[in-house]
Amino acid sequence: MTEPAADMGIVVLKAGGPEALEWTRLETAAPGPGEVRLAQQAIGVNFIDAYFRSGLYPWPSTPLIPGGEAAGVVVDVGSGVTQFKPGDRVAYTLPFGAYRTRRVVPADRLVSLPASIAFDVAASIMLKGLTAQYLIHSTFKVNPGHTVLVHAAAGGVGLLMGQWLKALGAKAIGTAGSADKVALALQNGYAHAINYKTEDFVARVAEIAGAKGCDVVYDSVGKDTWRGSLKCLKLRGMFVHFGQSSGMIADFKFSDLASNGSLYAVRPMLFDYIKSREELCSRAADLFARLASGEVKAHVGQRVALRDAAAAHRELESRRTIGATVLVP
Repeated sequence: MTEPAADMGIVVLKAGGPEALEWTRLETAAPGPGEVRLAQQAIGVNFIDAYFRSGLYPWPSTPLIPGGEAAGVVVDVGSGVTQFKPGDRVAYTLPFGAYRTRRVVPADRLVSLPASIAFDVAASIMLKGLTAQYLIHSTFKVNPGHTVLVHAAAGGVGLLMGQWLKALGAKAIGTAGSADKVALALQNGYAHAINYKTEDFVARVAEIAGAKGCDVVYDSVGKDTWRGSLKCLKLRGMFVHFGQSSGMIADFKFSDLASNGSLYAVRPMLFDYIKSREELCSRAADLFARLASGEVKAHVGQRVALRDAAAAHRELESRRTIGATVLVP
């Protein structure tokens, strides 16, 4: 059996701000039955990483290693693994554990990475791209002609959703926090983009969507937007709350749904939509096909050294990032 290899990575010993992210030496054991050891080439950064780091989400163990998506090369495989071999290019999304140079991953959580998709692109779209896929096709099935509002339209998920919605024939309206981000959203499938810092997005959506309102609102911002989001929906429309970059929603009542037009609301999580290997592979195949066709293009806006993950978290939480951020080991 191969001896454990020296490794480097980011750990969190105590919940806190970005300063809680510590660069340290780790050990990566040999893969066990059904497992694969990877040399990671790129790692995605997402708000869920900050939710874990801050203690908003409970930790599976201490110390915590954040990171929900990555891509790399298979180093070796454990017994019983037949679908992968050393040298294969692969990618994955898991709730945590990716901020390290090497990692052991269950083989059934990996997908083969097409040669046409670069490692940094793969690391930027496994969590975010699969999120866009399930939100648009399963949480609420978007059809041609639907009017859709997406908050954080210039973020990693938002840019993918704008392109995807356009390809489906929906009218996508996005919100963003600066003129540059509004321009980027318009370049990525959104028919309309609203600067929420200078405009009342509820009033602007009413002008764009008319009296009917939006069929669905995808809201990953949370505290600052949810009340306005409900006002943007049509009668019996769907409020999809899938993140809280501005903070947790407070004071929500079921009567808020009734008073805004018998609305539906859902709080989905990606990992409930890729529980089985079959569903994971099916959604990944759809995502990769969209990328191959050019209908959806990934936007890696920031590349940061893994050891500087704290700086990447500060930029993300300040909402100064555009597109996806990738850590490079």
